[in-house]
Amino acid sequence: MSNEQFFFTSESVTEGHPDKVADAISDSILDSIMEKDKGCRVACETMVTTGLAFIAGEITTSCYVDMPEIVRNTIREIGYHSSQMGFDWQTCSVITSIDHQSLDIAQGVNVGQGLFKDQGAGDQGLMFGFATDETPELMPMAIMYAHKLCQRLSTVRKNGALDFLRPDGKSQVTIEYENGTPKRVDTIVIAAQHKPDISHEELKEAIIHEVIKKVIPEKYIDGDTRYLVNATGKFVIGGPMGDCGMTGRKIIVDTYGGQGSHGGGCFSGKDPSKVDRSASYMARHIAKNVVAAGLAKKCEIQLAYSIGVAQPVSVMLDLMGTGVMPKHRVKEIILDVFDLRPAAIIEYLDLLRPIFKKTSAYGHFGRNEPEFSWEKTNMVDILKEKAGL
Repeated sequence: MSNEQFFFTSESVTEGHPDKVADAISDSILDSIMEKDKGCRVACETMVTTGLAFIAGEITTSCYVDMPEIVRNTIREIGYHSSQMGFDWQTCSVITSIDHQSLDIAQGVNVGQGLFKDQGAGDQGLMFGFATDETPELMPMAIMYAHKLCQRLSTVRKNGALDFLRPDGKSQVTIEYENGTPKRVDTIVIAAQHKPDISHEELKEAIIHEVIKKVIPEKYIDGDTRYLVNATGKFVIGGPMGDCGMTGRKIIVDTYGGQGSHGGGCFSGKDPSKVDRSASYMARHIAKNVVAAGLAKKCEIQLAYSIGVAQPVSVMLDLMGTGVMPKHRVKEIILDVFDLRPAAIIEYLDLLRPIFKKTSAYGHFGRNEPEFSWEKTNMVDILKEKAGL
């Protein structure tokens, strides 16, 4: 496919999208617990719909947190502060149904309690990490611009530049590739929730000038680039009133926009003993460092685990024909440099911190905030040295 002309599309959503409201609530609860209890076990699921937030899951902790207060504060920060939106932080109902983590699972995770000595994986599963050199963030271009468009929608809503916007919104970007390289932006789709007193023409013009043209570089836009803004003509009813939201339903938005692979597990609401989260972060960290070190232009790594077992049951590496040395040699270097046991990952990436609410919108990867330890390219020199580069 790299020698062909082709189009690739990725989407993103704003923090006010109902699924992202659910993710933010789950991660806010996780952060609040982890701030007091680093040894917690949290698997928090959220559902939001008109006037209701329902919190469920398995949580084992030595501390107390006020979940209804956390839920309401999260909704307020996102921007749902009026009953006219069908979802209001002050008046929505909050229902909780929380159980403890299964003791059968816990004994496989807690050190010294299961069949093996080390802290084991919290579940079986497969996780992927991906990196490509087509953007400075070492991420696919389509998902990076989709995220930036949604971030811009949020910015101009909150700073009042486009005061007719409401919290819900989506973006979609189609990139035309030629010989494996991004050539141009073919189509940009924006769906932006808005107040009822703005015309479609006014909204479209404002979105193009204050959002799209502030994000997409001119060199990627030409006379054939299409702008599809609120293509139904109206987007007043949105958020949890317009669509039921649930934790973990935007896993492709959270990762690589459909490039690379995905193991299927979501991240939000899970403490880092769950390898769905921690091993996915580690796999991204490895792939990014491999590309940053110049060992390949693209890298995908799969890690797979068994519940209760520390070492991964398999490690797969794919350099997609872009490696500067044999793939088996790069894999040997990776296994020599990186410790892939869950406890080692948690310590190395410093994951026992209340940092996860920030990850709940605009992607878990391709970010430069200091909390995103898995995005550091701190192992580049070591990888180069071992590779003889």
